[in-house]
Amino acid sequence: MPSLPMTAAGHAALQGELSDRIRIKRRQIAERIQQAIGDDPNLVENSEYQAALTEQGHEARIADLEAKLARAEIIDVSKLSGETIKFGATITLRDEDTGQKRTCQIVGEPEADPAQGKISVSSPMARALIGKSMGAFVAVEAPGGDKSYRIEDVRWLP
Repeated sequence: MPSLPMTAAGHAALQGELSDRIRIKRRQIAERIQQAIGDDPNLVENSEYQAALTEQGHEARIADLEAKLARAEIIDVSKLSGETIKFGATITLRDEDTGQKRTCQIVGEPEADPAQGKISVSSPMARALIGKSMGAFVAVEAPGGDKSYRIEDVRWLP
């Protein structure tokens, strides 16, 4: 099984979610199922029971989190440096068409959140940036059309 690179912060977030799901949500769902059974033993027509069973789908998320954490390769971004973009780098880009600046960090797939400026190492944007350095121009093939950016800054933030 290939390893799954992620930052220490991303690993901690996944650990926290897993812990919350196991310690708190699993117990809450079990209590809801028991309550629903006590309220109406006719399980086929018991909507509360059926709803609680549907919530048990969180077990699949627990298994997913456990698998990701088992494959995790934690990269300590604070120990990285250099001018060449690689995993963990925080990059400031300027859109060549609009002039707007955008900052993003290249992170592992499980911790990617484009709205927060965290892009997956396997995304088209990250693949275009990796190996480049400050001042370079990159073209990114995006679903909405090709975009061109100039790399204005490369930093290594923890």
